[in-house]
Amino acid sequence: MRKAKKDASVFLLILITLCVVGGTLFVVFAFRSDPIAESLSGDQVINTLFVIENQGKPISTYVLMYYPPTRRVAVFEIPGSLGMVIRRINRVDRIDTLYDFHRIIPFENEIERLLGIDIAYSIILTLENLGKIVDLIEGVDIFIPIPVDLYQEAGILFPSGLTRLDGDKAKMYMIYELPDENSDISVFRRQRFFLSLLKQLGEKNEHLKHPQVSDLYQSFLKTNMSPRTRARLFDAFANINTDRVNIQSVGGNVREVSGQALIFPHWDGNLIKDIVRQTLNNMVRQTDGALDDRIFTVEVLNGTTINGLAGRTAELLRGFGYDIISIGNADRNDYPRTFIIDRSGLEERARSFGEIINCRDIRVDATAQEDLEANMDLQNFEYRADFTLVLGRDFNERYVTGN
Repeated sequence: MRKAKKDASVFLLILITLCVVGGTLFVVFAFRSDPIAESLSGDQVINTLFVIENQGKPISTYVLMYYPPTRRVAVFEIPGSLGMVIRRINRVDRIDTLYDFHRIIPFENEIERLLGIDIAYSIILTLENLGKIVDLIEGVDIFIPIPVDLYQEAGILFPSGLTRLDGDKAKMYMIYELPDENSDISVFRRQRFFLSLLKQLGEKNEHLKHPQVSDLYQSFLKTNMSPRTRARLFDAFANINTDRVNIQSVGGNVREVSGQALIFPHWDGNLIKDIVRQTLNNMVRQTDGALDDRIFTVEVLNGTTINGLAGRTAELLRGFGYDIISIGNADRNDYPRTFIIDRSGLEERARSFGEIINCRDIRVDATAQEDLEANMDLQNFEYRADFTLVLGRDFNERYVTGN
């Protein structure tokens, strides 16, 4: 009897051990087989490539960067007409020359090289499937400032105000062009649509997880994500405040090559890498919550005889996310050295601003905060920028030299 009880106890102990070991192995395997779980719980930025295409060519291409610990987001648009030496074909051409719906990796690799990052995930939407997804999530809300009437017989195509687009209207919204419309306006329109789509996808994510809906939804996407990974990622995206997200487009100088106008990134592509690097640094920086979404204002003054220097520098700083509120000439045009006047009262942010152009001469305007506190009548208070940048002869249009 004792031996039987002993054998039963040993068997029970072995069974418990096997259950514990099996459970542990299951958890480890499940965690490893779902890379998004590690990404969302870790200390790394998750980069996702989104492409909306029509007839085999990208309409819009975005890289969304998300940092889970701070829930901060940055989005960069990659213009299809971006010109560069395409290594794979060994010639200068548009970046979208590499795009292939069935083989996205070469296109993705070129974007990684351009931005200096690794892209973990990709989602490709054809225009037709975009419309189906918009219907699946019950439309996308867009604010239209001016009514759009493309065809007299059709009446107003898009009324002004907050408008909910169904699938068919969403497709038209992405591709319509107005006579003499500035290309920047059409780009901005598609950017706002993408952010609104992202917001609605996040809000409808629970609905999209339903087994029958999930299978249909997944069939509309070309992605390297499993349904579970996609659902987990969009759970995180649901926390994004898209109203505070500004999409930065990779800019450059326009030159004609082989009969086509190409945008060549500033400073041989080094500028956009610097912008991405600082953007990532800002995303991972742990700061006071009140400063998380603050956009700092800048006044740029030309203290040299170089025409247009302040304007070009302002464009540079806008790429880094600063709000340029004033451009002009300094009180003199023979400043030998570039310097910054800091009125923000935030030494670390002033240094970060100076690092963009390698300017270490930062002069604190101690009277700015005192004046603000003393003058309670804000209607009579003259607003000044957080930073005033005075450009001197040591500035080469990118960096301050000779520090």
